[in-house]
Amino acid sequence: MFIWLPSLVIWGLFWKGYSLWRSGRNNQRGWFIFLLLVNTLGILEILYLALFQKDKNPKHASPARKRQSK
Repeated sequence: MFIWLPSLVIWGLFWKGYSLWRSGRNNQRGWFIFLLLVNTLGILEILYLALFQKDKNPKHASPARKRQSK
């Protein structure tokens, strides 16, 4: 068990740090506080990054949107 502990700590810190950074940049204060307080070894953080973060720069803008912005 103690052999896996450093790997789990590094894994969790990476995902927590990245998800906190993204939620802070997206002005999602509720998600930031929730992610800061709850420790799920990266599971909740990965779900946030994949499903719930705001997309500031949509990659697939429709042609109608592109014409309106010009």
